[in-house]
Amino acid sequence: MLILVRHGRTRVNAEGRLQGRLDEPLDELGERQAVAVAGHVRASVDRIDELIASPLVRAQQTAAAFGLPVTTDERWIELSYGAYEGVPHADVPSEIWDLWRRDPTFVPEGGESLAALDARVRAVCDELVERAREQTVVVVSHVSPMKSAVAWALGTDLGISWRTHLGHASVCRIEIRRAGPVLTSFNEIAPL
Repeated sequence: MLILVRHGRTRVNAEGRLQGRLDEPLDELGERQAVAVAGHVRASVDRIDELIASPLVRAQQTAAAFGLPVTTDERWIELSYGAYEGVPHADVPSEIWDLWRRDPTFVPEGGESLAALDARVRAVCDELVERAREQTVVVVSHVSPMKSAVAWALGTDLGISWRTHLGHASVCRIEIRRAGPVLTSFNEIAPL
């Protein structure tokens, strides 16, 4: 089983700004969310065989709540919004949002395209398939990589990300069956 966990909330999240690669710690609510989601996941499985996290501090803090050794993998890092990191969602020009929605190869100044993010996440998912078929692998990451992994599991493109929502400290589960990956849950939220 591949279990994807989104990090808890940060101050930048609470302020409604694009965070991307800004390396912000969890806020007080985010710390409580990390503890809750770790307990929720641990209670739902017999054991966790491998715990992987993005290198960003908010993901590392959320992973630390599991109380297990963590392997850091750069490929699970959040999308780089480039010049738009730290900008309130409402202040990003509508033309930029339209470009992101229409063209997955669009790269904001100093940032990364959704296509590049999707390629790196699909590659790491392909690497994890065999381990996750027999073991429980938990990955603590961010909204964009998680949506890409869900698209990989569903055999579709990243365009679904514009029609889905993942809350902070949410969980998605992908079971690896003989015929391939199967999404068995999406946006599970542990009670605080």
